[in-house]
Amino acid sequence: QVQLVESGGGLVQPGGSLRLSCAASLSIFSRYAMDWYRQGPGKQRKLVARIHDSGTTNYADSVKGRFTISRDNAKNMVYLQMNSLKPEDTAVYYCAAAWGATPAYWGQGTQVTVSS
Repeated sequence: QVQLVESGGGLVQPGGSLRLSCAASLSIFSRYAMDWYRQGPGKQRKLVARIHDSGTTNYADSVKGRFTISRDNAKNMVYLQMNSLKPEDTAVYYCAAAWGATPAYWGQGTQVTVSS
């Protein structure tokens, strides 16, 4: 059974940092592209960052220069380092594993709230 489990969410002040983690029980984890999506209140779920099996990364314009996605294939882990957080970053963040362009597996999500 495939499981993706996110952790690291919470409440942070504007300008602060958080590091999200995702533990994946996936065979051949290293061959999946791994994504972080987010869904804010009343908004659609959107792709925030992707790291390909090659290690190449892509980011939404809204987080470029502030967020960094990384992976540790030896541990089946993917991370999202979030710096200079803004209130508009408030959302539920989801980890996803993609085989091709579309995610095949999703985690349950972790809440990130940026507020003073």
